[in-house]
Amino acid sequence: MLKILNNFFKSTNSGKKKEKKMKILCVLYDDPTGGMPESYPLSTIPKIEKYPDGQTLPTPKSIDFNPGQLLGCVSGELGLRKFLEDLGHELVVTSDKDGEGCQADKELKDADIVISQPFWPYYLTRAKMETAPNLKMAITAGIGSDHVDLQAAIDHKIDVMEVTFCNSRSVAEHIVMMIISMVRDYHNQHAIVKAGGWNIADAVKRSYDVEGMHIGTVAAGRIGLDALRKMKPFDTHLHYFDRHRLPESVESELNLTFHDSVESLVSVCDVVTINCPLHPETEHMFNAELISKMKKGAYIVNTARGKICDKDAIADALKSGQLSGYAGDVWFPQPAPNDHIWRTMPNQGMTPHTSGTSLSAQARYAAGVREILECFFDGNSQRTEYTIVSNGELAGTGKHSYSKGDATGGSEEAKNYTK
Repeated sequence: MLKILNNFFKSTNSGKKKEKKMKILCVLYDDPTGGMPESYPLSTIPKIEKYPDGQTLPTPKSIDFNPGQLLGCVSGELGLRKFLEDLGHELVVTSDKDGEGCQADKELKDADIVISQPFWPYYLTRAKMETAPNLKMAITAGIGSDHVDLQAAIDHKIDVMEVTFCNSRSVAEHIVMMIISMVRDYHNQHAIVKAGGWNIADAVKRSYDVEGMHIGTVAAGRIGLDALRKMKPFDTHLHYFDRHRLPESVESELNLTFHDSVESLVSVCDVVTINCPLHPETEHMFNAELISKMKKGAYIVNTARGKICDKDAIADALKSGQLSGYAGDVWFPQPAPNDHIWRTMPNQGMTPHTSGTSLSAQARYAAGVREILECFFDGNSQRTEYTIVSNGELAGTGKHSYSKGDATGGSEEAKNYTK
């Protein structure tokens, strides 16, 4: 009898296996040059519970940060360290992600999960995946997972997740800012003041009103549609192209004109804003041929992905006057090499991919990453909206928005950026 009881307790205890310690690699952008903020301009940020389509904001069990803090840099750690270490997991955070021997590549080799942001993307290529036999999941802290070789993730059955909608409205605000800034030629006018000048003729010789212009978006998903909604009060004519046509009620509400091709849209628009994901079907979509079909003097605003545009074709069109301006928040690769032609081309309003990483947005995507991790550790299903690749297939948002293949080629050039 004693032997039987001993065997029973032995088998029972063996069933209570200690949860496996996992290694989470988190690749984030550098801290502020002057160190982490000791205070912030605003003490709080607005509390929002739902997005316009009814989707709830991230709902982790709890968070270990104050919304409005700087979370997207190395010292911010997405507010994850206490949560992960309390569970016995290891968190490694670095900004060193490019070039042979970088810290991220070294840490990836035995990592179970890798987290990266679109603003400082860790290009997870097939070759890198093949050095990481433990890798189970790649999480995008934000939206847009093109920095992951999605085809390789499918082949290796590595799940890919992102925090869909977390910063879509932040990007839409940035689009409106860029449209108005470019059309009114704000950048030039501000530069004149900073240089001590006052020549009004120089300041307005390229400045127009946006009222009455034709504004079009390539893709009318969460970002593109929100940007159109935000531009409607400016009394503009609104256009869109998308492979998924919007409901008739939305078209009627915003007086939208649908185009069945990108060529049709760009031929009539004064401003074109690009809001489609990067994948093999959209890579270098805006090349010399397509730009030649645009209205002469049109503007492009690109907050989607830099590689959707041919960088040399954009620069040439600005030089020739085929384009009046290009405002881009995205580059390829990122960070952009110091000699990237978009840094010096005329009539541009480039920013270093900041549209989706405002302090407000960081609170949402940090909470979303924690929600994804909680579901993973607890063995619960992930939100369909957050899912890009699952069980070796495009799924959820990934199935709706992406195509199979790889768009990471050429990303190794990021090593040519020098701080």
